[in-house]
Amino acid sequence: MMAAAVLFSVLLLSAAAVSGSPFTLTLERAFPSNHGVELSQLRARDSVRHRRMLQSTNYVVDFPVKGAFDPSQVGLYYTKVRLGSPPREFYVQIDTGSDVLWVSCGACNGCPQTSGLQIQLNYFDPGSSSTSSLISCSDQRCRSGVQSSDTSCSSQRNQCTYTFQYGDGSGTSGYYVSDLMHFASISEGSLMTNSSAPVVFGCSNLQTGDLTKSERAIDGIFGFGQEGMSVISQLSSQGIAPRVFSHCLKGDNSGGGILVLGEIVEPNIIYSPLVPSQPHYNLNLQSITINGQILPIDSAVFATSNNRGTIIDSGTTLAYLAEEAYNPFVNAVVYQ
Repeated sequence: MMAAAVLFSVLLLSAAAVSGSPFTLTLERAFPSNHGVELSQLRARDSVRHRRMLQSTNYVVDFPVKGAFDPSQVGLYYTKVRLGSPPREFYVQIDTGSDVLWVSCGACNGCPQTSGLQIQLNYFDPGSSSTSSLISCSDQRCRSGVQSSDTSCSSQRNQCTYTFQYGDGSGTSGYYVSDLMHFASISEGSLMTNSSAPVVFGCSNLQTGDLTKSERAIDGIFGFGQEGMSVISQLSSQGIAPRVFSHCLKGDNSGGGILVLGEIVEPNIIYSPLVPSQPHYNLNLQSITINGQILPIDSAVFATSNNRGTIIDSGTTLAYLAEEAYNPFVNAVVYQ
């Protein structure tokens, strides 16, 4: 299976090092310093710039991004998807470390009722959507999913089911449904509305661990992995969007960012190749540099193997290092 390309433009520049070489950012004023600027002017400029960045492909799908990096406030980035007929809105966490899109459904055990993120939580009801259908055991899409340990088949109900366990100990289980996803698409820089396509996603009826807590509760998780059940793979197979996505995270207190199915064109982006034939988006991390000094870490620590390697996981709030890399890193930060 061809690996999907992924580009992360992470705007956290306080301690950045690229390929072991320092780089310089030159800042220029877009507006004269002695002139007041209306907020509407800034928004208009940002809107034009956003469209320009999305023009590298003829057709891309655009998703709004909310949330922020600070774990004491939000500690996650999420977007909004519209599912069903008539469409309903669901807030879902952006997760490059998993494959499947799932949302909470009615009669869910452990699903939170309210959210500390000041968003309205919703429950998907397949019976209330005129375009919804259950995925049966005989469906080819179920048979493809059964190849993984996450998907199974309930022969009694002839229903394709799943169980996901995440690294923080939380989990969810439910069944697969097919329904329309409605989205904004951008073609040649102009906004087009009322686009939709059928996708298979999970209908969660059980949640455990941190997923049950209200502090940062959301409606579900939007997996951007490489497997066939991921939305990016499904839309690509239908010829609706390219099998590439771009995700830019703002690292300031306002948070937000960009998420598109398509390629972002932005000058001065530095690219890093992905390790091929891996279930996750693995990078060839070679070294870590702080204040121009390469840390004394054996490069073998970063080598990709069955249980080691460096992955991009937007669903994880913090960066995690192996102990052999963590100790030199912390010492360098503390004592410099």
